[in-house]
Amino acid sequence: MTFRNVQLLGNYLDLLLDMLCVVDDAGRFVYVSASAEQILGYLPAELIGQPMLDYIWPDDVANTLANAKAVMQGQSLVHFENRYRHKLGHAVYLSWSARRSETEQVRVGVARDVSAVHQVQARQQLLYAIAEATHQTEDLPALYQHIACLLSPLLPLAHLRIAFGGSAGEPWQVLAVPVVGQESVAPELDAQRLCERVVQSGMRQWAEPDLNSSWLALPLPGAETLQGALLLHPGAGQRYQPDDLALLDYLAVQLGAAIERKTMLLRLQQLALYDSLTGLANRTLLLDRLQSGLQRASRDEQPLALLYLDLDHFKQVNDNFGHAVGDLLLQQTAQRILQVVRQTDTVARVGGDEFVVLLEQLHQGDTALIVAEKIRKVLSQPFLLTGQQFLIAPSIGLALFPQHGADSRQLLHSADSAMYQAKRAGGGRIHLA
Repeated sequence: MTFRNVQLLGNYLDLLLDMLCVVDDAGRFVYVSASAEQILGYLPAELIGQPMLDYIWPDDVANTLANAKAVMQGQSLVHFENRYRHKLGHAVYLSWSARRSETEQVRVGVARDVSAVHQVQARQQLLYAIAEATHQTEDLPALYQHIACLLSPLLPLAHLRIAFGGSAGEPWQVLAVPVVGQESVAPELDAQRLCERVVQSGMRQWAEPDLNSSWLALPLPGAETLQGALLLHPGAGQRYQPDDLALLDYLAVQLGAAIERKTMLLRLQQLALYDSLTGLANRTLLLDRLQSGLQRASRDEQPLALLYLDLDHFKQVNDNFGHAVGDLLLQQTAQRILQVVRQTDTVARVGGDEFVVLLEQLHQGDTALIVAEKIRKVLSQPFLLTGQQFLIAPSIGLALFPQHGADSRQLLHSADSAMYQAKRAGGGRIHLA
């Protein structure tokens, strides 16, 4: 085939929207048909003389070179696929048929744009991946990051936000989700106003009317109530197409259901493992942490301590001032204990006015006595409840592992018995098992 014939063939292929390329042995374009502008965004004059490899998608360079070598050795390739970089920066999927012209000492290839087919396949895979991720991912922040990674290769996405709250006039809380390759500075966003419009309409809203390259907000629906809003920005000069919006609507429904499901599970976990009045761990969670703590203490050969405390004369508060005042006293007691222990320590309410503190990773047993004394002092300070002052001292029993028990049952029994000895001795004191 002569070069003149190649040019004539290129003129006919322009009518079919296929692209004809001729590359010399140095890997440079020597001819590109006019349809290159339609497919890649470049005029032929912009490509002729340029290295072919400069326009191939980086991940496809090695495979393209291997196929080019096969063509140079005389093989004819049919339906070889790779990706080229469009002038606007996105990937274009091309299906090639190529052969070598020994007469002209060049490689001749005809390419068809198959991006639409790949996009349909990729979106189908994305729909499945979104559904799978929202049902399997337990950690919501990890889910948001995963969704950003799924979306960014398939549609314009420079910035992603998740908005929560907004009920009873409270401000919306907006979480920024990192997007790979996102622009450094996000465009201005009035999230409060945009989210309010979403709530009022129940439909997706643009931040700027009649400009769909601005921020887009979609409602995240739950079975009964709105779970939040999904906020996206496509990037400067980018627009969401109808197919993009349909995909995002599907995502919003799936994400709203995932948030609702996770919220419900957290609520059930809270009811099962935490005391509803004080927010402290309950007996079930305490026993679980104590069992784990005993295993670590045995392995690391470090002391572990249990403080079992009871509020002296608490019953009189309930009898004389009512259970509402008694509840306030218990809540303030919990807060005071939390103020003097470490965040890694476990504080539990195990009965009406009985609390247990689990102390782990103690370098020496005397540390438990120091903590117990801090608790005794802070709880001996006056409580101001409903305008009245109350003096309530604690009786505290202290048990150490392994001296006072080899397992959780023995250790709890030792600490409980020591607490009753402190109470029989007059209360407001610490007794070591």
